Amino acid sequence: MVAALGSGGLQAAEAFQVEDIEVEGLERIEPGTVFTYLPVRVGDRFDPDRSPAVIGDIFDTGFFRDVELLRRGNVLVVRVEERPAIARIDISGNKKVETDKLTQSLRDLGLARGRVFDRSLMEQVERELLAVYHNMGKYGVEVETTVESLERNRVAIAIDIAEGLPARIRRIDIVGNRAFDDATLLDQFQLGIPGWWQFLSNKDQYSRQKLSADLEALRSFYLDRGYLRSAIDSTQVTISPDRKDIYITVNVTEGEPYTVKSVDLAGNMVFDEATLRELLQVAPGETFSRKAVTQSTSALKRKLGNRGYAFAGVNAVPTVDEENKTVELTFYIDPGKRVFVRRIDFAGHQATYEEVLRREMRQLESAPYSAEDIDRSKVRLQRLPYIEQVQVETRPVPEAGDQVDVNYRIKERRSGSFSVGAGYSQSQGIILNASVSENNFLGTGKQVKVNFDNSVYRTLYSFDYNNPYYTVDGISRGFKLYYQEVDAEEVSISRFSNNSFGGELDYGIPITEFDTVNFGVGAEQIEIVAPDDPSVEVDRYAGEQYAQAKLTAGWSHDTRNRTVFADRGSFQQVRGEVTVPGSDLEYYKLRYRTRFFFPASDVFTFAVGSDVGYGEAYGETPDDKLPFFENFYAGGIKSVRGFEGSSLGPRDSEDEPLGGNLSVTGRGELIFPTPFSDESNSSMRMSAFYDIGNVYDGVENFEADELRQSVGVGFIWLSPVGPLTFSLAQPLNDQPEDETQMFQFSIGAGL
Repeated sequence: MVAALGSGGLQAAEAFQVEDIEVEGLERIEPGTVFTYLPVRVGDRFDPDRSPAVIGDIFDTGFFRDVELLRRGNVLVVRVEERPAIARIDISGNKKVETDKLTQSLRDLGLARGRVFDRSLMEQVERELLAVYHNMGKYGVEVETTVESLERNRVAIAIDIAEGLPARIRRIDIVGNRAFDDATLLDQFQLGIPGWWQFLSNKDQYSRQKLSADLEALRSFYLDRGYLRSAIDSTQVTISPDRKDIYITVNVTEGEPYTVKSVDLAGNMVFDEATLRELLQVAPGETFSRKAVTQSTSALKRKLGNRGYAFAGVNAVPTVDEENKTVELTFYIDPGKRVFVRRIDFAGHQATYEEVLRREMRQLESAPYSAEDIDRSKVRLQRLPYIEQVQVETRPVPEAGDQVDVNYRIKERRSGSFSVGAGYSQSQGIILNASVSENNFLGTGKQVKVNFDNSVYRTLYSFDYNNPYYTVDGISRGFKLYYQEVDAEEVSISRFSNNSFGGELDYGIPITEFDTVNFGVGAEQIEIVAPDDPSVEVDRYAGEQYAQAKLTAGWSHDTRNRTVFADRGSFQQVRGEVTVPGSDLEYYKLRYRTRFFFPASDVFTFAVGSDVGYGEAYGETPDDKLPFFENFYAGGIKSVRGFEGSSLGPRDSEDEPLGGNLSVTGRGELIFPTPFSDESNSSMRMSAFYDIGNVYDGVENFEADELRQSVGVGFIWLSPVGPLTFSLAQPLNDQPEDETQMFQFSIGAGL
């Protein structure tokens, strides 16, 4: 006989001694799971009044949709009906949100493959998915869920999402502002109404996160201008009935601007007060600015950190006079203990010897901690061609309050390559190349390259070697051997061929952290081959071979944060070259190059640069001038865009471009990310540019009015096959004799 227990069973059921416990109805769940949650054991005396509590304990596990207690003699029978298990979850229709992100949201709710299915969760699931899309401004989204029963008590859940179009912002109103107009305040917002030229912008796509960031930017705007008591009282976001248009209203209270009455320094300053005051960005009489206070605090901490006080505390405490609307600022300085670097460790590098990384360190072990030296060490590592990324972490040494360990985590990039490729340049034609290069030869940091380039105008074979640390002091040594054939007629300049071979040896000596001087020697033999009817200038040099020895010297100053696609810092270089007296040709050449980068915002960089070259004969040459094949050229994608490559300047007796011994070019660029790519993409960028320049036959012939000018836009992509460079330029003052070229490009031909 089987009897039901509890209020739903036999009211007169008597208590009994449990001799055994049986579980019925299990399919996937093990009996041990039930026994774990069952508050009754064999040998217990079971009172039927306990049945509701026992059933509740088992039901609360969430594994079962029905639980019943029965008695068979003195055996307690637990009869259950399992909830189905989730066999799979299929999500479709989502385009703007990745499936993995939606799956994780469902998992957080308890809905995941292999888990027990609880139908009561489905409404919550739909609300969660709608919330994800609403945060992105997609209020027209629809979510439909379907549950399909499968064999073995399982279910399949299908979630179909119709994302719809995002709601667009039609208007943003700011109420309560008097000191600043709406346009000024809305300039602080990421959200807004795009201008007519921003037809591809998603600025008007509402996002709750972006609005929160905009409101914080608005608060900062007021605080940076002295409005200490400004407040954002409320924000209303209204959506139209068709869920397509959004209207935002922001209510602000501005208050009055406050002025800095005094600025004091207190505490253990370590340095003399005058030194620290030079770091302050705020002064008495100025309008209070939270940004200036924050910058001052950071500058003071950094100054102390460079002296070894790694954990210095600097607190800016304002004393506000509400009646006079003034602020007295006091910077309290607590340097703490002076900290020393116990150990510098490297991780993540496999191909590179540790000594190659360690020689870039400006922070030394057992030396006082210096935030500046640690950061500079990181930059030096990142500038190595075989290092892709560097992360630095400073960890206090346990039980040693005055010591830290500095850990650099290195991510290497492929340092060696073998390539066979092709490219095309409007100035050089089809380019075939093959090269074997290794920027980190055997993990030593040495550079080795064997190269072959072949275009319609040039054939080049070369071998390059450079040891950046020929000495432990960082003196570099490199050499190059090459053979080259040039057919100048193929690039629309004077008709001649130049065959040469030679070698170079160069030393680089660092004299400061950012300055390097170079000295080199070289030898070269050149043969000029002229066509049947050469120009007068070519004919003077034709049919002869010229042997010459060269000396080179130079200086460079480089503070760029990166060597490719820099966005801050500067580069300046002066280089001189002279043939040794007694060479078949006696001449010299000088060149000065500059490049300055100024961050205009988080995404825009303004860059200016110049390139000035001059050369002249000082002794024997056939025409007592700089040899024509050593002339400078201008025009083309690498100098003055919008004009055909190498076409500017003097011409020979056959009216072909000859170049000149004086070259003056310059450019200004506004650099910005490519609109169709992620802003973090470091392999491509665009620019709006202004180019100016020309070449002249002698300084005495220089005329500023003859400088050619152009404006346009450019695009560079560091593609797997090499740099792709494009420009669209409009000459501003071209003359009838000029050869213009609005669209120019170069594929795989180098930057």
